[in-house]
Amino acid sequence: LCTPWDLVSLEALEEYGMGFYKVASADFTNHPFLESLISTGKPLICSTGMASEIEIKQTANFLRQRGAVFMLLHCNSTYPTPFKDVNLAYLEKLRKLSGGLVGYSGHERGTSVPVAAIALGAKIIEKHFTVDQSMEGNDHKVSLLPEDFKRMVSDIRAVEESIGSGSERKITQGERLNRETLAKSIIAKKSIQEGDVIKREMLDIKSPGQGLQPIYIEQLLGRLAKRPLKAGDFFYEEDLTDKLIQPRDYSFGRPFGIPVRFHDYKALSSLSNFDFLEFHLSYQDLEFDLEKLFSDEQKIDFAVHAPELFSGDHILDLTSPDLDYREHSIIELQRVCEMTRQLKVFFPKTNRPVIVVNAGGFSSHGFMNHEEVAERYETLENSLSRLDQDGVEIIIQTMPPFPWHFGGQRYHNLFVDPHEIMLFCKKNGYRVCFDVSHTMMACNYYGSKLSDATRLIGPYTAHMHIVDALGIDGEGVQIGEGDVDFQELARDLRSVAPGIMILPEVWQGHKNHGQGFWSALEFLEEVNI
Repeated sequence: LCTPWDLVSLEALEEYGMGFYKVASADFTNHPFLESLISTGKPLICSTGMASEIEIKQTANFLRQRGAVFMLLHCNSTYPTPFKDVNLAYLEKLRKLSGGLVGYSGHERGTSVPVAAIALGAKIIEKHFTVDQSMEGNDHKVSLLPEDFKRMVSDIRAVEESIGSGSERKITQGERLNRETLAKSIIAKKSIQEGDVIKREMLDIKSPGQGLQPIYIEQLLGRLAKRPLKAGDFFYEEDLTDKLIQPRDYSFGRPFGIPVRFHDYKALSSLSNFDFLEFHLSYQDLEFDLEKLFSDEQKIDFAVHAPELFSGDHILDLTSPDLDYREHSIIELQRVCEMTRQLKVFFPKTNRPVIVVNAGGFSSHGFMNHEEVAERYETLENSLSRLDQDGVEIIIQTMPPFPWHFGGQRYHNLFVDPHEIMLFCKKNGYRVCFDVSHTMMACNYYGSKLSDATRLIGPYTAHMHIVDALGIDGEGVQIGEGDVDFQELARDLRSVAPGIMILPEVWQGHKNHGQGFWSALEFLEEVNI
């Protein structure tokens, strides 16, 4: 776009084929010239500097009456504009005067004011830049250097993203993670028997926040205990309902199981007719003496989910360009392979257990470019070639664009795009763990369909985590409460991934003796996944 200052320049710009025009503050009250601009039929972006409120109102009416498509920019035409004269609060009044969208044209020093204007509703920012602030003319002294302009744009994008929609306040995934450790819960102060009337003296409030929040304590009083509790046990949301879903035997046309930890394996494994169980390992579990848990051969199949976090806050990354960091990751994942081979001794039914791995490829400040992504895939191939996978099969988990790692949210670059996943598997002979929640979030981000992703990934899938998702970073949502169309998913899986083993990886599904898992399995059985 360009600003014409007279009819001669307007005629020249029309020959260039301008898509729209910027109207300088100097011509905002020049109605004869505005008439000529309107006649072009092009949208107009009009600065309001040096105009009074009555003049702004008159010009806005003039533009409206002649059918112009226009936007008004709040502006103070002083170089530099003192901060006290900026008056950003006027943006809201300007929006009402214009009857539409507004923006901000700034001549003050720095970048803080235009960034703040975004928070107040500005949809266009005009800011001058220069390559040398010592050049002649007062405009250069208050204009931004290119690096400053870049920083301003980056800050504006951050504020735009932060504004949100003003929709209902919901707990974000990052808050859920912190709520587990930082919040408080209602717990049993002493032993409570099933059927006892719950009284205040039976209850206490303590950290961590893994149970029912204290705000619900009055709703809990007077209810009958639905299960026996010992001192220190958590109450859960299910304790406020009249129905408790009980585990039972389920019927699927494919192997099914649930995720377990070493400490809850015995309690959960006998509650249903599971075909397999997936052990979610922490790095401390790699030191566990398996003979303390398994005294004889188990009659069930198993899988392993490798830790993401290892000692010293080391997040597994087989793609890291840092040689020492990558070597550390290879050594840690090799220990997981050794543990899995040890587990095979107690689970002889499983010929070649799969190890679900988040292979890495994340970044902290933005997505990588295509060249970097290609290099990371090559590095991953090299790392995998160095691992002894005798008797085990490493399967890399499909990933969301914005995963929650220990230490915060990251950007993920590998195993997010379904087409890239398909190409990697085809080239290297690997299979994947298809995480439905992760891939649904990727599809939401790309604006694509989960059904298309399923048909690309399904033929290369060894194992599936079935769980729902919301938006681009709401993972682990209870099945049926998010964006996934499970009827469609079930049809697609029967076509492209028949017989693949599944498990519900619901966020905190193991709580309250697996209540989240039983709800999910009830739903999945009904849709015949």
